[in-house]
Amino acid sequence: MIESTGELHITPVAPAMGRCPAAPGRVAELINGVYAVAEDGMWKHGATRTTTAEITELAEADQIFVARLEGRIVGCVRLVPLADRVAEFGMLAADPQLRGVGIGRALVHFAENHAAETGSDIMALEVIQPRDFSLPSKEFLTGWYTRMGYRAVRTDASETVYPALTPLLKVPCVVVTYRKNLRV
Repeated sequence: MIESTGELHITPVAPAMGRCPAAPGRVAELINGVYAVAEDGMWKHGATRTTTAEITELAEADQIFVARLEGRIVGCVRLVPLADRVAEFGMLAADPQLRGVGIGRALVHFAENHAAETGSDIMALEVIQPRDFSLPSKEFLTGWYTRMGYRAVRTDASETVYPALTPLLKVPCVVVTYRKNLRV
């Protein structure tokens, strides 16, 4: 479903850092920009989801993958192996100017396939959302992940899961954990 103007390539960001030292900054900017819009009203003024330093650290640990279209970073995803043959993806972001062309779906499929190829049977993800009201972007994500086979398995208070994030939140939030069996 990617535009016919180019082919989407998904690769780890770490090798690109040698050729393009600005890559972690572009990834952090993409994540923060997408999440600022999607989570408007959840965070205190000035709070961001990540930093260039964090993305650099995660890239060096081979946890950040980027989608490139015609050489330009247009999406990203973090993929982490957990215990018991479970992997988790997060920090999923696609360039808002290219929304609807399949970058997010391609990144999720990449993460699932990569996790399965490296021995994981289950893919997990977490969605932080307001406890007392709903955001259209979170409703969209719930439906989107459900259509891709993910099921909500747990809801926890954000302060239980991410105590360091709680002071940055403007409103009480919950963390909904979703899972999908990769071997079905």
